[in-house]
Amino acid sequence: MAKATKKQALGRGLSALLKDPSNDINSVKDKNADTIIGNIVELDIEAIELNPFQPRTNFNEETLRELASSIRELGVIQPITVRKLEFNKFQLVSGERRYRASKLIGLTSIPAYIRIANDQESLEMALVENIQRQDLDPIEIALSYQRLIDEIKLTQEQMSERVGKKRSTIANYLRLLKLDPIIQTGMRDGFISMGHGRAIINIEDQSIQLDIYEKIITDKLSVRATEQLVKNFHNTTTVSPTKKEELPKYIKKGVKEFSEYFGHKINVKVTKNGKGQITIPFHSEEDFNRIKKLVQSAK
Repeated sequence: MAKATKKQALGRGLSALLKDPSNDINSVKDKNADTIIGNIVELDIEAIELNPFQPRTNFNEETLRELASSIRELGVIQPITVRKLEFNKFQLVSGERRYRASKLIGLTSIPAYIRIANDQESLEMALVENIQRQDLDPIEIALSYQRLIDEIKLTQEQMSERVGKKRSTIANYLRLLKLDPIIQTGMRDGFISMGHGRAIINIEDQSIQLDIYEKIITDKLSVRATEQLVKNFHNTTTVSPTKKEELPKYIKKGVKEFSEYFGHKINVKVTKNGKGQITIPFHSEEDFNRIKKLVQSAK
């Protein structure tokens, strides 16, 4: 206990050093940089801004509250990582859940490792650390890999070295981004697994992908059953989209926007006199409540 108290006191002492304008540190060559950089410092939460390069976009409110409860009882066990921007201003590199949970319970300071990094280095650090997390959904991981390719200009071989994953594993994640956005949303929400997604991706036509996706949800198909369904399609082409009457262009555009907004394939029926019906499917009570919130927020 004494050791922990001593460590905390040291962090607060370094925090005071950072607040001294005469000790402003902007590079590893500056005075006292070796004392600050790479050490744990107790920082004011209000001095830290969110990372615009954060690859993670989905934060589960329930698990965030659970983490906040744990932090209230035990404190922040694993420090966040920040990079220094200017005098007494910092930006998150990793640890946004810990940061959000700490703010949720009203903490005014948080332990942090301080780094000196430019935008590209900060993005790469955030992406690589994010990929290593165990609680990410497959689409978040795939998007992180894609950003490393697009923005850091890493090859799959280089990524394999950075994140310690086989190149084939990286390629499998990246292929998921070829799925229809509705199916990607379903995977992020946990309605289907990565195994389901890997089976569906073998179908190029996204309208057929969506038909198979709806069948997986409705019939609660296993990954193996889904693979067999896709195999049957390739062998006999028995799986095909239901033939529909041609819809007006304004409805086609609207259906696509509705589907992306609600995260499901929206069905529209139109009569000859122009009247119609919109159907929004849901797959569970949780899914229904999610859709209800979307409708309420649109008011």
